[in-house]
Amino acid sequence: MYTHVPAPKGLIKAWIDGVPLEDRAAEQLRNLAGLPFIHSHVAVMPDVHMGIGATVGSVVPTHKAIIPAAVGVDIGCGMMAVQTSLTANDLPDSLLAVRTAIEVAVPHGRTHNGGKGDRGAWHDVPVATGERWAAGLAAPYAAILEKHPKLGKGNDVNHLGTLGTGNHFIELCLDEADNVWIMLHSGSRGVGNRFGSYFIELAQKEMARFFITLPDRDLAYFAEGTEHFNDYVEAVGWAQAYARTNRELMMAAVVRALASELPPFTLGETAVNCHHNYVEREHHFGANVWVTRKGAVRARVGDLGIIPGSMGAKSFIVAGKGNPESFCSCSHGAGRVMSRTAAKKRYTVEDQIRATEGVECRKDADVIDEIPMAYKSIDAVMAAQADLVDIVHTLRQVVCVKG
Repeated sequence: MYTHVPAPKGLIKAWIDGVPLEDRAAEQLRNLAGLPFIHSHVAVMPDVHMGIGATVGSVVPTHKAIIPAAVGVDIGCGMMAVQTSLTANDLPDSLLAVRTAIEVAVPHGRTHNGGKGDRGAWHDVPVATGERWAAGLAAPYAAILEKHPKLGKGNDVNHLGTLGTGNHFIELCLDEADNVWIMLHSGSRGVGNRFGSYFIELAQKEMARFFITLPDRDLAYFAEGTEHFNDYVEAVGWAQAYARTNRELMMAAVVRALASELPPFTLGETAVNCHHNYVEREHHFGANVWVTRKGAVRARVGDLGIIPGSMGAKSFIVAGKGNPESFCSCSHGAGRVMSRTAAKKRYTVEDQIRATEGVECRKDADVIDEIPMAYKSIDAVMAAQADLVDIVHTLRQVVCVKG
């Protein structure tokens, strides 16, 4: 059940029973809820933590306006998961070869625009990737760049079907019946970052142009009917389609990699593919509004979603309950309790090795910021949102690939 967070203006409903809410995140929520175009209230998920302008783990319904920084720069970031016919008995004792096969099949890590030696992008774009780009992404991309040439044309087809860095990952998991699942987390890569950053800056210029003062400049917005509103809707929709395609292509590459290392298998009929950083037009509390989910998953009645824990923690396949007070939403993960910098200062490689015991994954200084202790308890997060989702499957990681 939600609780009310005190706010001088507006209303905040937060599913935070038993999980921490940092003071700076609460301040961001109050700033957000006080905006004049917020519809009904701001909904806060239990993985909430401070973001840029708007908190991560918030659902922001707006009337005739969109805040680009609330959508963020990893536009369309989300999750995909599919169950396989494999079981734990089909996996080898050592999963190193499986992890290596996935790492070879999917470019991952920091990217340098697809140049030679770039492990985060394709050097030679696969035929299937090129076909998906040409079929649905190339023409609208060109139209967006024609209107906004300052966006700059990147090697964005080279990043399609690649993983990235940070908390993005590819995993093999076992459910409660020891069935093997493939799960991955990624978004719109460099092009989404470019689009997001560009339109955030444009919105800030719009505020200055119309002498609009905000409690945080990252709450700058586009209002319907103004010069750049429709262009932003077009660009963010394209980036969300790119992100979804990115996950589908990665999943196909992982399936091919596993086929070379494991016994023959088939995939389940249901593949969950859900955004958790995005904006869409929806109907809530009697009005058609723009709903921005910044670190939140849509959870209408029966909607399947994915709520991952951190490395070494449990993850969940969930079904939405359609709770109207949350704008039919749930959390997108556990949520950080400390910054990446703080985690690297506090924990060691030895801590990371102990925390990820039993998981085939990198255990080095470059991934300490993803140590489980840097995140909230996923069990507490799930308990706090029991009226938002039902748990369909509980997963535990056995392989984790990070950039």
